[in-house]
Amino acid sequence: MSDRLHSEPALVQFSERLTNSAAFGALFREGMDLVEETAAYLDGVGRSEAKALDRSVSLTYATESMRLTTRLMQLASWLLLHRAVKEGEMTLTQANREKTKVKLSAADPSPEEMLLKLPEQLQILIARSMVLQTKVRRLDVSIHAATTTHAPIGNPLVPQLNRLKAAFER
Repeated sequence: MSDRLHSEPALVQFSERLTNSAAFGALFREGMDLVEETAAYLDGVGRSEAKALDRSVSLTYATESMRLTTRLMQLASWLLLHRAVKEGEMTLTQANREKTKVKLSAADPSPEEMLLKLPEQLQILIARSMVLQTKVRRLDVSIHAATTTHAPIGNPLVPQLNRLKAAFER
């Protein structure tokens, strides 16, 4: 019985499993699809729509399309980094070091009254990118949460439940 007390089972690191989950796969596809869709829009219809805008709205269009592009490139970098973890090309520890180069913070958007003057498709792409950024940031917190060591407790599920609770509270 004393052997049992000293040989506590290792906790499964939930964060290490997230990149292999169906949720990550769906998020990856969503992100890459949004990058492609945005590039096609900005290189196609978006150019025509931008030329037809008033000068003041044109400046907002340029600013927001730049922010959108930057946001999506950062998100794509994060997604590709974590796909490399999933594919076994790097460890989660290596990804954690590399992800410091990726900025997941959101720039404050232009005032809403200006955003509403932008073409509808650009507004939709901006909104979708912000939703994607929120999802990625939430997943990032879950994946890269600092692991803490706790004294052995009666129920080995409590630390895992506490990590889940902390992840969903953020």
